[in-house]
Parts: sequence; structure tokens; C-alpha cells
Amino acid sequence: MITVEEAEKIIFAQITDYGAEIIPFEMALGRVLAEDIKADRDLPPFDRVTMDGIAVNYEAIQGGISTFRIKTTQAAGDSPIDIEEPHECIEIMTGAILPSTADTVIRYEDLELRAGLATLVTNEIKKGQNIHYKGNDKKQHDVVAGIGSVITPALIGLIASVGETELRVKKLPKIAVLSSGNELVEVADTPSPYQIRRSNGYTVAAVLKQHGIDAAVLHIPDDPEVIKRQLKTCIENYDVILLSGGVSMGKFDYIPKALEELQVEMLFHKVKQRPGKPFWFGKHPKGLLVFAFPGNPVATFMCLHRYFLPWLQATTGIKAKPQQYAVLNNRISFHHPLKYFAQVKLHHNQYCQLMASPVEGNGSGDFANLADTDAFIELPLEKNEFKRGEVFKIWRF
Repeated sequence: MITVEEAEKIIFAQITDYGAEIIPFEMALGRVLAEDIKADRDLPPFDRVTMDGIAVNYEAIQGGISTFRIKTTQAAGDSPIDIEEPHECIEIMTGAILPSTADTVIRYEDLELRAGLATLVTNEIKKGQNIHYKGNDKKQHDVVAGIGSVITPALIGLIASVGETELRVKKLPKIAVLSSGNELVEVADTPSPYQIRRSNGYTVAAVLKQHGIDAAVLHIPDDPEVIKRQLKTCIENYDVILLSGGVSMGKFDYIPKALEELQVEMLFHKVKQRPGKPFWFGKHPKGLLVFAFPGNPVATFMCLHRYFLPWLQATTGIKAKPQQYAVLNNRISFHHPLKYFAQVKLHHNQYCQLMASPVEGNGSGDFANLADTDAFIELPLEKNEFKRGEVFKIWRF
């Protein structure tokens, strides 16, 4: 049995580059760029007006002019209209190009408009105000989003603004999610008193969906031949298998033996942690990875967030975020030589400290609490008593 840190090191030694693919930009949300995106022209591409009002030449104000004749109105998208006389102005809208003969924009709130004239009602006018100058954000050919950037809604807008209709992004691994056990029935079925509905596979698939992956969700019964046949098919067609159940020491836990017969090398089995102690991890010679989590829902959920998602982010080139920590809000005792991952609710106290309040559950099968908690707090195995006010790592979900 190995430590959490040893398990993490072994998993991260298997970071894999699955290459890149080109997809439409509007389908790229959450993906990772595999190329630099450059501006095709200056941003903004012209001196852009940022307030509705009038455009004037500041020298006119310096010369004592405070009332201007409105020559015409210019909307966003219109061709610019020049001022020909010092006492003239252009009524202009937000987003319009600034005429070359104007250098200052005065907003409506600082004006009185009457009979085609605009009169200043303030002396607080500065040359160049209310203008977003050409190239102020980016110059043509500047990188606006670099390799490794996660594509966010804001980045989608920026990509659209530079005319990129297709993007080269990091490929995601093809993943199969497998649950096992004869006690599990379909969600729509009515279980007998000794059966339960399948949930782990759907939970894992939902988490993967949040990360842009549409996984195949399959179920295998406790039958050695069926298990081996189904695993063989997955090995041939997927990059990663996420298993839930069938890896403990029970009489019907056939999965480790089937994986061994299919040449999947076990890299570790059992981790000094609760929940998730029977966690099994291995690799096929063709490169396929197997994360075999215990079948208890909380154990599967914890292992997914503590091990698989960090591996997935590293594999897809997402820069690791700084580790988050929280202050324990209540005392916890745990008298086992294992690292304990306790479910907690998070909140900020009046000093803006992130506080973690443990939620008492009924073991790794108690998945009802997951809907009411926010994270796991990682408590070191070297201790048995964890005091209020101590700081520990957290893993948000």
C-alpha cells in the first residue's frame, strides 16, 4: 500500500500528449489552445468613441468656444465626417470612429442641446477624453491568446474579433466509464430490496462533461468472461478507462485479474487513504490508462477529483492552479493510519478567510452528502486529531 503522494507521482508520470485537432471556434469553449492566436489588425482598429455625445477639436475649447453647432450625427459603423470650422461639432455615438479633425468627445451629460446647438455645462473637459485609441489593446500580429490558454467565453469573443473561425486545440482523450456489479440496475428500473440503481457512472460522466468530454458509459456484470471481453473492447477503442467497483478483495472482484490477463500492468493497488483505499491504477503497453476506483460513490468521487482531474488538466496542457487551502472550522478525530478526505462546506468568515466546516456522513457509501458539500479537505495521515483553526489542502468539486 502506497501513500497519496506516491500515487500522485506515479499517475503524473503517465501524462500523455494526445495531439491536436481543428474545430469550429464556437465549439471550443473549455478546450485548450494548441496554437497562438494573433490579431489580424490593431485592436481597436480605429480611434473608437466610448461615450454618446459630441466630437470636437480641443483647440476650439482652448480658444474660448463653449457652444458648438451640430454639423451632423454619426452612428457606429458610419464613415467619419470631418469638422470644417472650430465652432462645429459632430454628434456621435458610442462605437463610432472618431473623425480625423476631432480629438475630444464630450458626453451628453456635460451638454445642453437646443436648436441644433450643443453648449458645455461643465469646465471639466480634458483633451482626448472618451476615446479608445487605435491599437491601444493590441497591435496587428500581437498574440492575443497563447498556446495553453483555456478557451473561456471572454476568449471566444476575442477570437471572433480577430476573424479566427477555426481553432487548433489539444485533443481530449477518449474515455470509457465502466461500472460493475450485479446489485446495480438501470435508473428507470425499480430495484428489489437487495439492489440499488446505477449512479457512479453517470456521476463520473457528468464531471467529465464539465471538462468537455463526452464519455461512453457502460456497465458490466460480475461475470469474469463478460468483464474480460468488455475490457478488451475498451482497450482497443479508448485512451482511458475509468472503472468504478470490482477492485477490492471480494470474491466477485474479478477486474484486477482480468486486467492482468489483458496485459494491463498494475502500477499500484491500494492507497493509504479514506475513502478510496482500494484504488487501482495501471497501463497497457499500447498506452491506455486504467483508473479503477472503489465502487463506493464517495470514494469514486474523491479519487476522480484528487487524481484523475489533475492528470487530465496536465495532459491537456492546462497550467496547474495554486493549491487551495482552507481553515478547519471544527475539530475532527480520525484514528486510522490513513490520509482522511473529509467532506466540507466552504464559506468565508468576516476576515475573508476560507473556512471548511466538516459534514458528518456515514462512510464512503453516503453520497447524499455530496450534494450539500463543496470540497474534500485532505488531512495528513501522520495525525489523529485535527484542531479548529488548522489549515489544510482542499479539493473543490
